[in-house]
Amino acid sequence: MPQNANSVLDHFDLFRQPEYREMFEKKRMSFENAVDDVEVQRIREWLTTPEYRELNFGREALVVNPSKACQPLGAVFCSSGFAGSIAFVHGSQGCVAYYRSHLSRHFKEPCSCVSSSMTEDAAVFGGMTNMVDGLANTYNLYKPTMISVSTTCMAEVIGDDLNAFIKNAREKGSVPMDYDVPFSHTPAFVGSHVTGYDNMLKGVLEYFWDGKAGMAEKLVRVPNERLNFIGGFDPYTVGNLRELKRILDLMGAEYTIISDNSDVWDTPTDGTFRMFDGGTTTAETAEAVNSKATISLQEFSTQKTLPFIAAHGQEVIAFNHPLGVQATDRLILEIARHTGKPVPDSLRIERGRLLDAIADSHAHIHGKKFAIYGDPDLCLGLTGFLLELGAEPTHVLSTNGGKDWADKVEALLASSPFGANCHAYPNRDLWHMRSLLFTEPVDFLIGNTYGKYLERDTGTPLIRIGFPIFDRHHHHRFPLWGYQGGLNVLRTLLDAIFAYIDSNSNVPAKSDYSFDIIR
Repeated sequence: MPQNANSVLDHFDLFRQPEYREMFEKKRMSFENAVDDVEVQRIREWLTTPEYRELNFGREALVVNPSKACQPLGAVFCSSGFAGSIAFVHGSQGCVAYYRSHLSRHFKEPCSCVSSSMTEDAAVFGGMTNMVDGLANTYNLYKPTMISVSTTCMAEVIGDDLNAFIKNAREKGSVPMDYDVPFSHTPAFVGSHVTGYDNMLKGVLEYFWDGKAGMAEKLVRVPNERLNFIGGFDPYTVGNLRELKRILDLMGAEYTIISDNSDVWDTPTDGTFRMFDGGTTTAETAEAVNSKATISLQEFSTQKTLPFIAAHGQEVIAFNHPLGVQATDRLILEIARHTGKPVPDSLRIERGRLLDAIADSHAHIHGKKFAIYGDPDLCLGLTGFLLELGAEPTHVLSTNGGKDWADKVEALLASSPFGANCHAYPNRDLWHMRSLLFTEPVDFLIGNTYGKYLERDTGTPLIRIGFPIFDRHHHHRFPLWGYQGGLNVLRTLLDAIFAYIDSNSNVPAKSDYSFDIIR
């Protein structure tokens, strides 16, 4: 083998050496039931045709590479936004390892989460013992302020009752009788991580607003002038919530961020490990019932939570990722309406700078066709901003977006001449997107890391915006929301466009007539 101690090759180069190439080919021919290369090419070409696209969109029982995660992952993300809280997932260790690794790989931060470690015996006899022991261990080992409990497929299939199990655990002394243990059922076989976030958030608010799950009297609401804000399941929570707070502080608003996880996913390296950092305190969460209004930055992340809040006497307002000029305008005007305070000149100047940047660069984006996939609110926010830029969001696909989402996207597309011949695709996966890219090609693809396989397969350049982003670093630290977020997204789009132009025009004396210094 070519590897030796004096010259250690990285895997990029190592596996390209002749010895490895020969080994891989022998493995393919001997063990992978390989077919003739000509047949592989024939099938591959057929898979790019309109005929195959029709068959592909006709399938019902099979999902191929869905652009979503499961409910408990969203519940874990929601739990991380409460000060001193640790997520407790009633299910197997393997499931929880998936949630932790997914979030850690995206944010490059440790994910604090525990499991009731259900195994085969618990699947048969129920996980009551696991809950009793697990809550006791979590409470005594990590000393959290609150333990928020959710479920996996296993616990849901056998019908474990979280309310009864937690009550029994209290009676057995696992945690004190007055200790905070909100919960939510989050079956992973339905919905997505967005649904799980919504269910967990509603569970936490029910616990604090409706009498700690039956342990106390329901709170009596005493309205005040504060505003509540909910970020939703947001892979850019670090940058977005900090940008939101900056805007609110500039406007002199009194506010509470419900489930504020902007610090726990961005802890410093200073010699101190922070299992918990920042977050909304239990007192702030309970007091939030008295706020005059709640504003959700992601409608489809709060479909159950917002009606619950409205039933407690608050006005609720929902956005779909306030990205770009118009969406940010609306957010700021809603804040001004509820606070009664004027929009500061500093924000007006930021708006003008974003408009100036768009004017500077619109010629490079105008008419470009984009395909977008991801969570429902993010797709809506990106679609609206692309229309503002004069781009054409040709394919807008969301695996966890339903008919209501599709209707909203189609209405948005119909509101702009740049939305003509653009369409929404609800409940579709990335194999559907592959057919769309081959039969109706676009200039660029916007989505998460998994789109790199579509980029390689179809030749459509990928712009990474979404969840998860595993193969690039630090995107989550920069906002998408607000005028500053719009600038970040604009720069990201332009960098990709210019990089593609350069890579496609750099052959000397053949294509370098567009290999320009100035763009």
